[in-house]
Amino acid sequence: MAIAAVCLSVLAVLSACFSATGPRSAVGPPTIVIIGDSLSTGRGTSPDEAWPNLVRNDPGFQRFQATIVNAAHDGSGYVSVGEDGSTFGSQVDAAVTDGTRVVLFFGSENDMGTSPGETEAAAARAFASVKARAPQADILVIGPPSYTRTPEAERLDIRDQDKAAALKAGADFIDPIDLGWIMDDASDLIGPDGDHPSVAGQQYLQAKMEALIGPRIQQASPGSTPVAG
Repeated sequence: MAIAAVCLSVLAVLSACFSATGPRSAVGPPTIVIIGDSLSTGRGTSPDEAWPNLVRNDPGFQRFQATIVNAAHDGSGYVSVGEDGSTFGSQVDAAVTDGTRVVLFFGSENDMGTSPGETEAAAARAFASVKARAPQADILVIGPPSYTRTPEAERLDIRDQDKAAALKAGADFIDPIDLGWIMDDASDLIGPDGDHPSVAGQQYLQAKMEALIGPRIQQASPGSTPVAG
């Protein structure tokens, strides 16, 4: 009888540590990793005014006690090699760990002009790397935006490749082109270079990203209360 009681106790402990899909990750402050290009580095404004830093310093967002790691580099893409030899894949390798809760990919317009299917294949490898490094992490893939309602065919092709790879990986895909991000107010939201967000544009992206990230880290945040459905 004593042995049976001990066995039942051990089983109870194991049941508490494992979910139906595997071991539960420890509850604690969530880490969010931003993978991207110059749309996320503050190019055209400054790193302090880049949307990831604005999210980090937003008192409303700080209730989540989240750590934001901005791994983005100018010129990068899934295929395109940017500053310091960076690609979206190498950013994953450098920044994502088993404690990462959300990995947010944003951009990839730098991949315009690559060979057919090349971007989709590189994106698939990047998403697979996230899954290997952080099996419990949510993957959020945001395609390249357009500042007009008549985007170039090459931009749409990259968007479609990003989307295809994301859906095959079971990641969430957000399409700024379909949603009309920036398009109706580009004169205010895009800076003088015609490519990178202005201060107002960074604030616009901050609001968009917080709306996407917040629900995904709600349950992982210590002391948070569930969002009413």
